[in-house]
Amino acid sequence: MNYFNSPAKDKSNHRLFKYSRRIRSIDMLRGLVMILMALDHTREFFSSANFNPADLALTTPGLFFTRWITHICAPVFVFLAGTSAYLYGMRAGSKKELSNYLLTRGLLLIVLEFTIVKWGWQFSLHYSVLWVQVIWVFGVSMIVLAWLINLPVKRIMIFGIAMILLHNLVDGINAEDFGSLKWLWLLIHQKGTVSVAGKGLFQVVYPLVPWVGVMAVGYGFGETFLKEAHERKKYLLQIGLAISILFLVVRGINIYGDPHPWSQQKNLTFTIMSFLNCEKYPPSLSFMLMTLGPAITLLGVFEGVRGWKKKFLLPFGRTPLFFYLIHIPLIHLLSVLFTSKPALDSTFIYRGYEHTALPTGYGFDLPVIYLMWIIVVLGLYPLSKWYAELKSQRKYKWLSYL
Repeated sequence: MNYFNSPAKDKSNHRLFKYSRRIRSIDMLRGLVMILMALDHTREFFSSANFNPADLALTTPGLFFTRWITHICAPVFVFLAGTSAYLYGMRAGSKKELSNYLLTRGLLLIVLEFTIVKWGWQFSLHYSVLWVQVIWVFGVSMIVLAWLINLPVKRIMIFGIAMILLHNLVDGINAEDFGSLKWLWLLIHQKGTVSVAGKGLFQVVYPLVPWVGVMAVGYGFGETFLKEAHERKKYLLQIGLAISILFLVVRGINIYGDPHPWSQQKNLTFTIMSFLNCEKYPPSLSFMLMTLGPAITLLGVFEGVRGWKKKFLLPFGRTPLFFYLIHIPLIHLLSVLFTSKPALDSTFIYRGYEHTALPTGYGFDLPVIYLMWIIVVLGLYPLSKWYAELKSQRKYKWLSYL
């Protein structure tokens, strides 16, 4: 059902009122994702490992799975943004209002990526290099969705699903093939450096494809939350399980769905790691199935969760951008305080992930990383709870943007 401008809308105002409140399962999943995101960023700032945790030649199972479990974050972040947009539009009852909201919030997110987020990562606003990451792709996807909502919901879903399913067909195309338009392909579908005036100004980590499609599918998935609670839970569990099984099939066949086929390793643990080591930049079909399947299953599980788990997750899930903007500089500051030694390179401390090599003696092993993660999450809980309560009590429109 397309709720915009439909006859059913005029006859079912009570239904719109029913969904005027936030969906708790969505907020709980989003809250879990924010907590896991903090783990990933704590690892980045505190780890002594001077290599990619996904590099099977160098990594350990502990490091690999600490990184792997956080892969769920970006897909859920973008997917649920689409779902939330659908629900926002349902409450507003106007495509124009929803389109304006998506456009302005998308532009805001792009600005935040290159200002507050950049400063949080680097403690510097020096613009020699700009990292094009998840908040940027989040913003551009919203701007695209602002136009897509003029299509029927089913067509939006078809567009998004097709992008996710088929984009690996163009993995063989290289940005260099486009000559002077190399930058365009890098922004669309290939991780790399976009040069301006001969300098590598933009480091594209998150190309647009298939993230735009993920948000589009999330938008169409919003119709799921028009179902009654018991029916919705059953549907979420079934869809989540089906997508998870599809991942096992696609990845198991090992022909299509990821540019890096899995292979047998030195032992069973590393073979499993190879199987799960799907490409994130840009995210492959296998990566999306591997993350969104369990995520949608968790949505179904959270439909029935009560008690302290719900109370703990909700504040984070209701203030995701607020949490995102403050947790990075907090982790960065803690890393400076806890890892600073006279021998450390101060350039590293103030340039963060832009530095490619760790100074000698920098960082900690996993037990300390997990301890600092717990400290960060518990420390931010009161702030997130305060801001969630502020948003619920003060109906200022600007609060919906943060």
